[in-house]
Amino acid sequence: MAIQTYSMHFTVPLVGALIGIVILLFGRKLFWLCVAAVGFLAGVELTPHLVNEPSALLQLTVAIVLGLIGALLALFLQKIAIAVVGFLAGGKLAGAIAAAFFVHHAEYSTIVFVVGGILGAVLILVVFDWALIVVSSLIGAHLIENAIVLPPSGSTIVFLGLAVIGVLVQAASLRRG
Repeated sequence: MAIQTYSMHFTVPLVGALIGIVILLFGRKLFWLCVAAVGFLAGVELTPHLVNEPSALLQLTVAIVLGLIGALLALFLQKIAIAVVGFLAGGKLAGAIAAAFFVHHAEYSTIVFVVGGILGAVLILVVFDWALIVVSSLIGAHLIENAIVLPPSGSTIVFLGLAVIGVLVQAASLRRG
């Protein structure tokens, strides 16, 4: 039983990291996967808020279901999906920035998330290709970085390095196309 529990706790970060690598390098081309990854990430983060101490299997299941909903949204309702991804990614990024720079960020977390979400939605709709490159690189870097256990400074360095690599690889792909 202990081996099964360990393997399930290892599965969620591993799946997230694998999806993160694909999004980091091909997020603009595989837009639907990028949206699915945001759904997956939301599922991983929301499950503990919905269920007290969820099992790894439940967390993975919720993440996959939300990822599939995101992928279907991307395929059938592209403009709405673009705005939703921009909103969620912008809100998440604004929250991370607020946490890094403001001691009392938790008091304003909802406002920060909504403002960041609105800015993210507008940005991704206005400059879609470049915004998708940047957002997918950040999402991919975040998914990979979450799977690696490092001290905070090492985690930040890995995240920034991966995000830059993602932007450079996808920008080169955009120029060729």
